[in-house]
Amino acid sequence: MRYFVTLVLVVFFVFLNPIIGQAKPSVSAQNAILMEQNSGRILFEKNPHQQQPIASITKIMTAIVAIESGKWDEEVTVSERAVYTEGSSIYLEEGEKMSLGDLVYGLMLRSGNDAAVAISEHIGGSVEGFVYLMNEKAKWIGMDNTNFVNPHGLHDDNHYSTAYDMAVLMRYAMENDIFRKVTETTSYKSDKRAYAWQNKNKLLTSLYEYCIGGKTGFTRAAGRTLVSAAHKEDMDLIAVTLNDRNDWQDHINMFEWGYDTYNLEDLMEEGSVTYETKTGEEITGYLHEALRFPLSDVEKDSIDRQTFLLEEINESEDVIGKSIFYLNDKPIAETSIFSKKHPNQEKGFFSTVLSLFKQIIRVG
Repeated sequence: MRYFVTLVLVVFFVFLNPIIGQAKPSVSAQNAILMEQNSGRILFEKNPHQQQPIASITKIMTAIVAIESGKWDEEVTVSERAVYTEGSSIYLEEGEKMSLGDLVYGLMLRSGNDAAVAISEHIGGSVEGFVYLMNEKAKWIGMDNTNFVNPHGLHDDNHYSTAYDMAVLMRYAMENDIFRKVTETTSYKSDKRAYAWQNKNKLLTSLYEYCIGGKTGFTRAAGRTLVSAAHKEDMDLIAVTLNDRNDWQDHINMFEWGYDTYNLEDLMEEGSVTYETKTGEEITGYLHEALRFPLSDVEKDSIDRQTFLLEEINESEDVIGKSIFYLNDKPIAETSIFSKKHPNQEKGFFSTVLSLFKQIIRVG
């Protein structure tokens, strides 16, 4: 009887507190992570900072560097080195000319190693020069446990990354409209080909209706690697798995768990806010963007905010303070308070940097 009563109480408690009953997803990957796009919050992780070979998900970096080069419409002449690159291919021929944009589609949809080399030689002057750009970009966006040796991901002991770093990369890349368009494309036909390239990402093409892009990878050393992004109910999620024999289902499970457990909540709305200074004076500050953060139903009741204003505020000040948000006494996000409404002209460098870094606190 005692065990029966205990069981009833447990069921009753879980029913009243459904978030407690949401068991974290079980994944077969050696390394995995689920990240929310807007805030960068980590919702789920498994050995996220362990350095591993990553195979062709390398090409996410190759693609974003190519896109940001501004040479999208330039014509690329294919070299012998590109043609004879081993592994997956879009079957380029030596001396063939193809636009950089077409090569990026071949790189991302068909995982063309020949396309990766052709892109890198055109932009970097050589494969080695392009790899230098890849590593500089990795440092700039905070991929601290990553080193690239090539633009395609064929195995090299010194070519590695982590699940966390690859999520950081995908989050960065998904802010680029051209990259988003490429990665969400299921089929693409170049004018240089009589047939269309079909995307290898089965999550996008058939398995998961909310998938909006990603990149597959495989080598014997790395196993199956996968980066994917999904959109559902106004929230974008990024999933990464390394060395995962069941990656399609693991990504679906992580996404569904994330959407069942979290909602994107407004911590502060864009617009004017009235504050009281230490002297009792009321001043008006402005938030240039709404601050949003993924929270579970339980967490919504545990958010606290502290606002800090400059002791002396004059009309020349652009930023007059900041608000920091805490979840269970841990800082999770912050936003700048401006003295003026959002200007019509482009922000200056200082304001731009503040916007880029307004949400940089990682929550596990």
